[in-house]
Amino acid sequence: MPMQTRLFLLHKPYGYISQFVSNEKTRKNKKKLGELYNFPKGTMAIGRLDESSEGLLLLTTDGQLSVEVRSRKVEKEYFALVDGIITPSAISALQSGVEISIKQKTYTTMPCQARAMKTSEVYWAHSRDVRDERHGPTSWLSITLTEGKNRQVRKMTAAVGFPTLRLIRVRIGDVHLNQLPAGEVVELDGIDIGICPNPKP
Repeated sequence: MPMQTRLFLLHKPYGYISQFVSNEKTRKNKKKLGELYNFPKGTMAIGRLDESSEGLLLLTTDGQLSVEVRSRKVEKEYFALVDGIITPSAISALQSGVEISIKQKTYTTMPCQARAMKTSEVYWAHSRDVRDERHGPTSWLSITLTEGKNRQVRKMTAAVGFPTLRLIRVRIGDVHLNQLPAGEVVELDGIDIGICPNPKP
């Protein structure tokens, strides 16, 4: 009898890697997902958030679902706190596509959605400060991608002159973080992930 598929929504906190085990010596003492919840055997993270990133992470025992969610048919939205007050020209450049480095090669990102945000839109995220206001102004922006290169959002904002200080994934398709507190896990009965109507090749 096949095992029932299990699906979880996690708000991955800052400082955790998106893994359950690691044999790498450099990662031996890293905080892992299994420390947050008693996930069943065979659970895997769908995609990854790096150690310094936060937010929505889906986990499942269904490998096929993982493939579907990671495809370019599914949007991923991020809130990025950047160094400085983001400018309209920087937003426009992000929307059009910018050059970043991937595996020591130049890569031009696909057109995406990007907009400056009001601080009130992310009031729930202010529980973790990344630096003192005396070190200069910061601002928030929303970036929605259908691709997922390594550290892509951070590289994109740096390319337009506004390095990312904090990064939170808030949406995968039609699944939203919904201000779930960091470290909290919700088991889902299922999801309608939502497909981007015009996915890029």
